[in-house]
Amino acid sequence: MGNISHIKDCYGCGLCATVCAKKIIEIKLNKKGFYEPRITDTNKCTNCGLCTDVCAFSHNTPALTQEEKSIKSWAAWSNDERVLLKCSSGGIGFEIAKQLIEKDYKLCGCRYNAEAGRAEHYIATTPEEAVQSIGSKYIQSYTVDGFKAINRKEKYIVTGTPCQIDSFRRYIRKFRVEDNFVLLDFFCHCVPSMWAWNKYTKMVEKQTGKITYASWRNKFTGWHDSWAMSLDGENTETEKVDWHDSYNLIIKGKKGFHNSRLSQGDFFYYLFLGHYGCNPACTKNCKYKYDSSSADIRIGDLWGNTYKDNEKGVSALISFTSKGKKVIEELKGVRLIEHPLDIVAEGQMKSNVKKAPTSWLVELFLKSSFGLDSNLWKMICRINRISKRISYRLKKIEK
Repeated sequence: MGNISHIKDCYGCGLCATVCAKKIIEIKLNKKGFYEPRITDTNKCTNCGLCTDVCAFSHNTPALTQEEKSIKSWAAWSNDERVLLKCSSGGIGFEIAKQLIEKDYKLCGCRYNAEAGRAEHYIATTPEEAVQSIGSKYIQSYTVDGFKAINRKEKYIVTGTPCQIDSFRRYIRKFRVEDNFVLLDFFCHCVPSMWAWNKYTKMVEKQTGKITYASWRNKFTGWHDSWAMSLDGENTETEKVDWHDSYNLIIKGKKGFHNSRLSQGDFFYYLFLGHYGCNPACTKNCKYKYDSSSADIRIGDLWGNTYKDNEKGVSALISFTSKGKKVIEELKGVRLIEHPLDIVAEGQMKSNVKKAPTSWLVELFLKSSFGLDSNLWKMICRINRISKRISYRLKKIEK
């Protein structure tokens, strides 16, 4: 049966640590800055095989087969303007979680832990607690504490990346408790190295002080230009407020705030969207692009021509199972407009990301003691452009 000791550069979903009865698997950052399992005491391992059974990385195809799928797709958004303002797209993920919580489900979702400087899964039992899961988080989530806190006899909606959800599907099937769970994933680009996030936050904290809040996507310039980073430092003069009002406060230009956009050259987004320091699993082993999923429901931004003039935000919403379809059709206080999948998923990736030519150089820099500054970064960008030109000319010569 074996164990996960041979697995390297995996998804880092954490289900192997969750399922291990001997509690001898831990999830730690590897030398590349990604979560990876380690067996802490091989002498206690019984080779039961549970850790590999639930591991999506060790299987060639998603847990949810084509025969089990029943795909239906919509454009969707919340009718609550406050939810639209706070959420990255149409707020449909929050509406699903909120309304299931009102039906006695619990949420296992992802929030940003500013103290630990990481994204992590947690349990929410009220809509107010679920607010922490609102918004995109473009870093890898540490799942173990949240997943281990789940009582399999209770009802949950579990959200996560497609690979996390695939492993979770295998986990609940193993214990025959699928009926207790609604699984929700999203269109995933890739996950960047935590070393990239750590470098970025160290640079920003020179301006803000210790970071107490992070928001990766704000709509203060409109939904279509929402690649904005807002970081709140310990020196800000804002007070604690109800979440309905916090969006307006987050964009105030008081001392301790950091606001930047991709269109203005934000370093972190350049690293992330430029495919520097991607998880090797995202570039080689992702099995979950476009319409490939093990979730009941998938959400994302509905990019494309159909809603190009909408600046409030529209969610792409897809049901992959009859359970997911039922959850969606029972939603209240939302707008649902059915569309073919090619419209709902327009603009979403159909294949894995490819590393930038100078990723190796960036990875060396991210692991180094050098701080992030504009001059060094301009030099790296210049090298990358030159590398692309050389690669392009070599391909023309080969033809």
